[in-house]
Formats: sequence, structure tokens, C-alpha cells
Amino acid sequence: MDSTPLASPWYNRLLGFFARPWLGVLSRSLAAIVGGYALAATSAMFFAVALPIARSQAVLTGMLIAIVLCACAALWAFATRSALRAWLGIVIPAALFWLATQWLGGAA
Repeated sequence: MDSTPLASPWYNRLLGFFARPWLGVLSRSLAAIVGGYALAATSAMFFAVALPIARSQAVLTGMLIAIVLCACAALWAFATRSALRAWLGIVIPAALFWLATQWLGGAA
């Protein structure tokens, strides 16, 4: 009998639960919905602060770009090979947009 933690019945049961295909679809759906919204919101903030045009035009341009990025995030979530890549491909650009907005002084 093997006493390693990988051979325990609880581990096998847990691994079997996470191997179900509907969890991958759920994760990708959440990445598309929640992550896409986060990416759209942070990109709109970034472009509203970063564009060197009138503030009202910068906000509208940022919102238009955000709509396109939200749709692209949903496409990316289901086009990539794994749910982890879907999350990383959406969360990393959203974090970069947020950091750039903070760096430009958009929090004030």
C-alpha cells in the first residue's frame, strides 16, 4: 500500500471532480463575463486619462475601445487551449491597464 498523499482516495475524488468538462466551461464563462468586464472598465479608465484630447472625447473613445475589448475577451476565453490561459490572457492586460492608469494619476 502506498502512503503518499497522491494515492489517497480523497485526492482521487477531488481530482475526478475537477476533471469534469462543465467546470472548464463555467470557468471560461466567468472569465468572459467578469474578466471581460474588468478589462473593459480598466481600459476605459486608461484611455480616458491617457488620450491627449478633450476629456469628454477621451472618455467616449475609451468606452468605444472598451466595448471592442470586452467582445475580444469573450472570444479569447473560448478560443484558447485552457481555462487558465483564458484567465491569464484577460487578467494580465486588465492589471496593466489599471497600473498604467494609477501611474498616470487617474485615481485622483
